[in-house]
Parts: sequence; C-alpha cells; structure tokens
Amino acid sequence: MNHSEKTSEISTRAEKIRSRLREAIPHPQCELDFENPWQLLIATILSAQSTDKMVNRVTPILFQRWGTPENLAIAKQDEVESVVRPTGFYRNKAKAIRTTSALLVERHGGQVPRNSDALIDLPGVARKTANVVLGTAFRIPNGFTVDTHAGRVSRRLGLTSHQDPNKVEKDLMDLFSKRSWIDLSHRLVLHGRYICL
Repeated sequence: MNHSEKTSEISTRAEKIRSRLREAIPHPQCELDFENPWQLLIATILSAQSTDKMVNRVTPILFQRWGTPENLAIAKQDEVESVVRPTGFYRNKAKAIRTTSALLVERHGGQVPRNSDALIDLPGVARKTANVVLGTAFRIPNGFTVDTHAGRVSRRLGLTSHQDPNKVEKDLMDLFSKRSWIDLSHRLVLHGRYICL
C-alpha cells in the first residue's frame, strides 16, 4: 500500500470514528462547572493534575469568596491556598490564578482574551488550557484538547502513534475538519473517561 492509499484509509476510518462518537455522545459538554469565561479559565488552571470532580467541589467556595478577577487578584495568597489545597500543587495554583486574574484586569479590562497567544501568556495557561477555554467558552476552534484520556483513546483507535500531546494534537488536527475540533475533543475525553477505560 502506498502513502496516499494509507492516508486515504486513515481518513476514511477517522470519519467513521467521528460519526460513531457523535452518535454515542450527541451533546458533549465540558465537565467543569462555570458561569463565565473567567470561571472556566480558573477552573481549567486548577484541573491540572487533578479531577474535574475535585475542582467542582473547590470552585463554588473560591468564586463565592472572590467572585471577580479584581477580587481574586488582591486576595491573600495563604487564604487562596487554603481553598484550592484539595486540587494539589496548591501553592503554585493559588499564585497562578491570582496572577492570571491580576493580568486580566491590567491588560484585558478584566476579560478573558479570545486568542491563544494572549491566553498562553498568562501564568498556569498552556496550549491545552487555551484550547479548552477558547472552544468551550467562545466556540473558537483552536485545536484539540489532548489530556490523558484523549491521547490514550486516539492511540487505541489508530489515529496517532505518538505519546507527546502536541504531536497527538497535530495528528488529530490533520485528520479532522476544524469545525469538528471542539466537540470531538470533548467526545474523546468523555469516551476515555467513562467508556474506554
């Protein structure tokens, strides 16, 4: 089989996978609880090396005490640490969400920017977090959210052979149309979290 035949075969299989996942999970949702883009950004930063369930237990307390970027920016470090402690790496996370909130106020009028470069410039935000926020809060397809679940499922389905999340993401972006990236990201994560264990 030559290269173009192999590429065509993978593309055909990818389309079948996309269609079957859409059927199985017709309305995919991010499982982090949030009411606005800022809350989603903070929750996503806190979700690193933690579970969405744990973050969803912590954020109601966090947002009740400091409900705006302005308030969180001036909150005391030790008080924020005590609230986010259950999510792990609490010192770094408390500093990241406070500093990010301060920079949002200072540079973006308290609003979450709608572009990847501006988001990645914020503490605690890497490409995966930017993809979650842009896709979920603004429906802007920036790429695939490749967490451990999405990476594992993508390898099992033969969509990639890579371990590196950035390489997995590139393979997925090459295989699927941009308009499918947001929902398919959620579907891969949810399929890995609940079905393909």
